[in-house]
Amino acid sequence: MIRTRRVGLFVVAILAAFCGQSVGHAQSLVRCGPFTEAMLDPPAPRVANWPVQLYEKINAAVKTQPYRVLFLGDSLTELCDRELWQQHLEPRGVLNAGVSGDRTEHLLWRLQHGNLDGPPPAAAVVLIGTNDLTHDRTPEIVAEGIRTNLLYLRERLPQARIGLLGLWPRAMWPDAPLRRAILAVNRLIRNCGDDRTVVYADLGALLLEPDGRLSPEVSPDRLHFSGLGYARLVPRLDALIDRLLSRR
Repeated sequence: MIRTRRVGLFVVAILAAFCGQSVGHAQSLVRCGPFTEAMLDPPAPRVANWPVQLYEKINAAVKTQPYRVLFLGDSLTELCDRELWQQHLEPRGVLNAGVSGDRTEHLLWRLQHGNLDGPPPAAAVVLIGTNDLTHDRTPEIVAEGIRTNLLYLRERLPQARIGLLGLWPRAMWPDAPLRRAILAVNRLIRNCGDDRTVVYADLGALLLEPDGRLSPEVSPDRLHFSGLGYARLVPRLDALIDRLLSRR
C-alpha cells in the first residue's frame, strides 16, 4: 500500500542508521532523484521455498566462492542461458545473484541480510524493477526503488563500480502499456549514471526487431528471454563488465 510521505528522508534514514552518515552524504552518493514523494514498501524477505533457497545459496557463495562481480537481479539474471554464462560471464568472475520474482524491496532486503557479507567485489551489476511494474507501481516509484538499492550499494561498497542496467523490454509491441512504463522508468534511472561510479547501460534495443517488436524467438513469454535473446546481450554485457573492472 502506497502512503503519502516523502520518500527521500525514508531512504536516507535507512542508510544513515546503517552507516552513521548524514542525510546529505547519503544523497550525494548518486546523482539522481528522488523521483517521487510517495513512501516505498519497506525492505522485505521472500517466503516461498525457492527464493529462500536461492537467497541462502547466494549468501554462502559470496563467502566461499572467488568472484569479482556481483550480478544482482531477478529471474532475468537467475535464468540467464547457462552455456552463455559459462562462456562469457563466469570467466570474468561474475557471480549470479538473481532471484526469480524479486522486486526492488526484496533485493534491498537481501543486500541488508547477507548478500554483501563476503569480501567486497570490484564491481556490481544491477538489473531490477520489472516485477515492480506488475505490482501497481508507477514508473516514478519503480525508479525510486532502484535508486534506493543504488544508495545502499554505494554505502556498503564505496570502492566498487556499479553497472546499472535499464529495464529490458516486455510485451510484443512498442505501444503496449508495459513497454511504455519501462521506457519511463529508464528515462528516470539513466540520470543515476555518472560514467564513473555508476555506469548506466540500456541494452533493451538489442532484443527488439527493426519494427520494435519483441519476437517469440527472443522472448517466448514476452518477459523472459531465450538463448537467442541472451546471445544478443552478452557481447554488450561483456564490454560493460570489462569496463567496470578496468575502471575506465
